[in-house]
Amino acid sequence: MDNSKAEWVAPEFDDMGMTQWGWRVAHRDNFKLGENVEIGSFTMIDARNGVIVENDVKIGFGCIIISYSSIDNKSGQVILKQKCNIGANSVVMPGIEVGEGAIVGSNSFVNQSIPPYEVWFGSPARFHRKLEHPKK
Repeated sequence: MDNSKAEWVAPEFDDMGMTQWGWRVAHRDNFKLGENVEIGSFTMIDARNGVIVENDVKIGFGCIIISYSSIDNKSGQVILKQKCNIGANSVVMPGIEVGEGAIVGSNSFVNQSIPPYEVWFGSPARFHRKLEHPKK
């Protein structure tokens, strides 16, 4: 059995922004996707004001990532830095940057930026611990 990593396949979008894996992007012209990204089914990304997902990011099932909120009129680009992980059913609000290698626990509400190599979770998401920075 070959345990080597499977080759990454870029998503294909239909006219509504839905991918072959069941996640969707609205305002795709403002969406930038790196390579080796995994995004779970039922995730919705609204890139009205820009969403950047860098290389090797993992986003769990059922997440909501928005760059504009009509309820409170918040807006701003969202950046998910390389190798960060967003747990299933989490919400990332406008103007947020999740730092390189950071982990957001499942069911979290992210309303402030998260520094690199930290673990945050809860509603609202709060700092829980630092991660060891990998040697370069």
